[in-house]
Amino acid sequence: MNTLLIKSANVAFPDSPYYNKEVDILVEKGKIVNIAPRINIDSNKVSVFDAKGQYIAPGFFDLNVNFGEPGLETKEDILSGCAAAVAGGFTGVAVHPNTHPPVHSRSEVALIVNRAKDLPVDVYPIGAVSKRRAGEELAELYDMKLAGAIAFGDGNKSILQAGLMSRALLYSKGIGGLVLSYPEDTSVVGGAKMNEGVMSTYLGMKGNPNLAEALMVARDLYLAEYNDAPIHFTTISTSESVTLIRKAKATGIKVTCDVAAHHLVLTDDLIAGFDSNYKMSPPLRTKIDVKALLKGLKDGTIDAIVSQHTPHEIEFKNVEYQIAADGIIGLQTVLPLALKAGLTVNQIVEKLAIGPRNVLGLPIPELREKTLANFILFDTEAKWYFDRQTNRSKSSNSPLMGTELKGKVTIVANKRQIINTQI
Repeated sequence: MNTLLIKSANVAFPDSPYYNKEVDILVEKGKIVNIAPRINIDSNKVSVFDAKGQYIAPGFFDLNVNFGEPGLETKEDILSGCAAAVAGGFTGVAVHPNTHPPVHSRSEVALIVNRAKDLPVDVYPIGAVSKRRAGEELAELYDMKLAGAIAFGDGNKSILQAGLMSRALLYSKGIGGLVLSYPEDTSVVGGAKMNEGVMSTYLGMKGNPNLAEALMVARDLYLAEYNDAPIHFTTISTSESVTLIRKAKATGIKVTCDVAAHHLVLTDDLIAGFDSNYKMSPPLRTKIDVKALLKGLKDGTIDAIVSQHTPHEIEFKNVEYQIAADGIIGLQTVLPLALKAGLTVNQIVEKLAIGPRNVLGLPIPELREKTLANFILFDTEAKWYFDRQTNRSKSSNSPLMGTELKGKVTIVANKRQIINTQI
């Protein structure tokens, strides 16, 4: 649609003079040309979208997404991953290097950048900290940054060598980079399949204790302070991590963090049915942890919410719980989960659109005339079924598959493209 008139949208852009007001917005060829309480125009010349009761906000940004390309395209390629992102309201994603080969040199970074350049989602590769994500030797961080890497991290692998992490922090600081830490001490985790607690004891499964995460958070906070370098913790899941990061921020350490949407709603008691779609890493924790995570979101300790979108083919999930792969798809279910967790529209916009971009130092989309459109419309009351027809991912590994969800994105605009997700 070349020209779109959005009628009666509630503005959820915090810096807009129309914030919390109802306006009409005219978009032509991907550019906002008019914003006013009412816009009258010949409806034969434009597409009109009635947004009464819906919110217009900056496009969401996801700091933790896994696409399979390069090498694992049967799980998800960049095209299908961006389709899922659009359906979930994301106009920007940071893709982790959990690929084969991993994104550990300029060639993999350039491949992702080039493959995504014409898609309606801004795709930012995260380069691996270590070569082959083996945790032994620093990768060519500067080369990857020049090719378009937005940050550095070893994806879903922890950097176990403290010396390597320290050097990565120091080096990335020198080139204006950011290191992402996936905090898990695997020597403590062992062969754990779920959270350590009452439920793991009841089910007779080895548990992954909160300690495994807290130890790595504490170590990396010390390293970040020692090197006076910024660090970002991705998918924290425990009350101990929230406490450690809150104290670190109060003392001036340059630390940010995010939490996966499913960790705000789902708990480890759901594993009693041995549904492998509840198996993820970090594992689902307890209600005490969920409460601490929500408090951390609301007081500013946690900067962003992520999907931790991790697609798998059916043969990796439709097996016994013990041997199933970790992870679920999540790009399309972040908004419904955030609403279910009790977050307000303002909190959702802060943690899904503004906070993630602040972490990476990216500009925040604006709702102003003569600017390129980067916004979404979403309806907090709309109900829809997440099933094979509405799923845009190549994979379907989600415990929410086949259920009714509340909260839906209806329009996405970015890179001169406007997409009606209801069609």
